[in-house]
Amino acid sequence: MSLMKKEREITEPVKLCDENGNLNAASVGWSRRPLITSNLKGQFLRKKKWHYWCVNGQDALFSATISHLDYAAVCFVYYLDYKTKDFYEKTVLMPLGLKTNMPEEVLASAENLHKDMGIFFIWDGSDTHLKVSIPDFGGKPLKADIKVYYPENHDTLNVVIPWSSTKFQYTAKQQCLPAEGTFSVGDKMYTFDKATDSAILDYGRGVWPRTSTWNWGTASGRNNGDMVGLNFGGQWTDGTGVTENGFLVNGRLVKVSDNVAFEFNRNDMMEPWQINTRESSQVRLTFEPFYHRQSATSAILVKSEMHQMFGHYYGELTDEDGSTITINALPGSIEDHFAHW
Repeated sequence: MSLMKKEREITEPVKLCDENGNLNAASVGWSRRPLITSNLKGQFLRKKKWHYWCVNGQDALFSATISHLDYAAVCFVYYLDYKTKDFYEKTVLMPLGLKTNMPEEVLASAENLHKDMGIFFIWDGSDTHLKVSIPDFGGKPLKADIKVYYPENHDTLNVVIPWSSTKFQYTAKQQCLPAEGTFSVGDKMYTFDKATDSAILDYGRGVWPRTSTWNWGTASGRNNGDMVGLNFGGQWTDGTGVTENGFLVNGRLVKVSDNVAFEFNRNDMMEPWQINTRESSQVRLTFEPFYHRQSATSAILVKSEMHQMFGHYYGELTDEDGSTITINALPGSIEDHFAHW
């Protein structure tokens, strides 16, 4: 029997770490709700924390991230206009990151304050407000005010990945969350409608190896009349006995315990990508990109290279009952990421 068959579903609240800051073995597995408390401590300069939000609209997408690498905060905001392919991204790096608040819980407020960028993810007990203000965003002011809703009995994908007792990661992937509001760049305004548009949260807390490589594919949107979300990860979870793989159909999570393979042309990442389960036919997807976002950091303590593609998913998924879900032009993204951090 392969390691992936040993995944354990967590159904009660649990802490990520023990009193010494090492991995609490009872937290390893996956859950449908964010039941893990990220009580990281110790592990000097090795702790990683982030909140990545991406909102998919009819005309554009908007994304804002607060991350803290223990020795610095790195925050960035970007948007993409689907029709014109207008894209702009701004990043701020703050040594020590003293004005960055990163909570232990997924459903809690996070914020970062910098003279060039203010990012606030405000949890009010039932919904999250995304508020962003940047006075100079490519020569124009940017403002965002977006409300993200949490439908009743809506599943999310929450996973604790164990590399060892001292290196581990808790990731919470929340998809298909209805979103409404606006963001503006200069005098250009974009609007989100909760009837058609949705948000994705990637929440992470852990202690990572100094050098890491991963693939991530995600999507959230309407598909053949259903609200469908996808989350697939490659490389970084291999051999751990737990995956971050699963898909959401109308608020119900189907956990995929098989590892997946990402196949793509490194010499031309705009060619179609393939995501397939390694030991079954549960996931058979093709991703067709229409935009290539590249991001690189080269600092004393942080070096990274990231290729993120935006586009659409096509193919077939199989649920626990053997039913087939056909995916047709589902909007999402896919990435290849190297980090030395």
